[in-house]
Amino acid sequence: MSEPVWTVYLAGEIHTDWRKRIAAGVEAAGLPVRLTGPVTDHPASDDCGVNALGPEDQKFWHDHKGAKVNAIRTRTLIRRADIVVARFGEKYRQWNAAFEAGFAVALGTPLITIHPESLDHAMKEVDGAAQATAREPEQVVEVLRYVIAQQ
Repeated sequence: MSEPVWTVYLAGEIHTDWRKRIAAGVEAAGLPVRLTGPVTDHPASDDCGVNALGPEDQKFWHDHKGAKVNAIRTRTLIRRADIVVARFGEKYRQWNAAFEAGFAVALGTPLITIHPESLDHAMKEVDGAAQATAREPEQVVEVLRYVIAQQ
């Protein structure tokens, strides 16, 4: 009988290499993990609604269409996830990551947050709902290694 594959949804900022570091760590550890997440091509994500459903004259409706189409993907993938990892960085506001983390918690899906110490105060409620809070992507890999590999 083969090992079950765990699905881990990676939510959060798209401007650093944290996803690649988790993917490399999972591969190096030989963990049975499938990584999923939102579309990380910023223009493609922003424009998906108008590309699929037609242009909008007002930016609000342009963004609204994009958010709705993206929600089909993100909500479906989070519902399918065994674990959600939400990364928060210092440079950008990640309202989407906060929403995705809250959605995971509401579904009862285990949550791992990852952020620098400088965000501890701002993240206290989200961290309070998480099962683990990491500082670096490699720590997330170690949590996954323990959770998945321990029999």
